[in-house]
Formats: sequence, structure tokens, C-alpha cells
Amino acid sequence: MNIFRLLGDISHLLAIVVLLLKIWKTRSCAGISGKSQILFAIVYTTRYLDLLTSFVSAYNTVMKVIFIGASYATIYLMYIKFKATYDQNHDTFRIEFLIVPAVALSLLINHEFTVLEVLWTFSIYLESVAILPQLFLVSKTGEAESITSHYLFALGSYRALYLLNWIYRYYFENHYDLIAVVAGVVQTVLYCDFFYLYITKGECPVR
Repeated sequence: MNIFRLLGDISHLLAIVVLLLKIWKTRSCAGISGKSQILFAIVYTTRYLDLLTSFVSAYNTVMKVIFIGASYATIYLMYIKFKATYDQNHDTFRIEFLIVPAVALSLLINHEFTVLEVLWTFSIYLESVAILPQLFLVSKTGEAESITSHYLFALGSYRALYLLNWIYRYYFENHYDLIAVVAGVVQTVLYCDFFYLYITKGECPVR
């Protein structure tokens, strides 16, 4: 644990809290991509299967449970409780175009060809592109609520801070994971345009 990872975890948690509060308080899923939320649920489920086989720390376990639980809670709110407010007509990104390549890559490029390791690797690849349906939805509708922008900024900050965490670990612990770093760079790059407009104009990218 270091300051960058801690701040990254806090930013990640903040993004989830902002999203859930947005949906619950407004009683609406407007502007939120259900496709991205499904992808994140798949990411957390496949990555944190080690909850069943190993224990690292109470912090580690609690954070993993929160991420898994929150992802499915979001899906429940979007597809069941507030289904009438979910914009299915614009949330049309074909997520199979992201899942299938992630599966193929995880089978071809991994650290160890075991079930848990391949699933972990798959989650890393998939997370790097899981935000694309959300960005596609924003681009397609041409607008986004400020709360949605805050959610995206916090989520992007989480990944950027994790890049700093990996740099820190490389220099001070002589540790690095090339698969995670490359995927993290790809994910951060996807947010670059959004970051620029968020910081300079105080708004989400509008196309």
C-alpha cells in the first residue's frame, strides 16, 4: 500500500458512491450506460474470485466485496427498479466486440495458464475498455449531467492514480506487472479527451 494506491481506491469508491447516489436521489438512470455497468460487474466478478481461495487483509476483502456488491446494485437499479428511465435507445454499444477480444487475449497472453489467472487477466483487459459504452452514450446524446461528469472524472482519476502507484512500486519495490500497466495506460488514454474538457471547461465532452 502506498499513497497513490490509497488515493486511487478512494477515487474509485467515490465514483461508485456518486453514481449510486445520482440514480437513487434523482430516481433516474438518464445518461448512464447500462452496458458499461454490466462490463464492470463482469470485471469485478472475474477479478475477485480469489475471495474464495485466499485472504490478504481485511481492507482488501472489504473493498472487493464493496465493488462487486455496488456493481450488481447499480445493474439492479438500472434494469429493474428504475428501468423506465433507462435510455436503451441510445445505449447501443455492442459489448460483445469488447468481451470476445478480451477473452481471446487473456487466453493468449497471461502470466500463468490457470483458471483464476486467466480470469484475472481477462478482467484487466476488459476493464481497460469497459468505459467505452458510457463515452459512446455521452457522444451519441450530445449531453451529460454534471453528476455524470463527476462520476467519469473520479473513475478516470482512479486509473491515473494507479499508474502512479505502479511507477512508485517499480522504483521503490522493483515490482511491475506489464499486463496491468499496458491495460491501465490504454484505459487512461480513453479518458484523456474527457479530462481535458472537464478541467478546462468544467463539463463533460459533448459531440
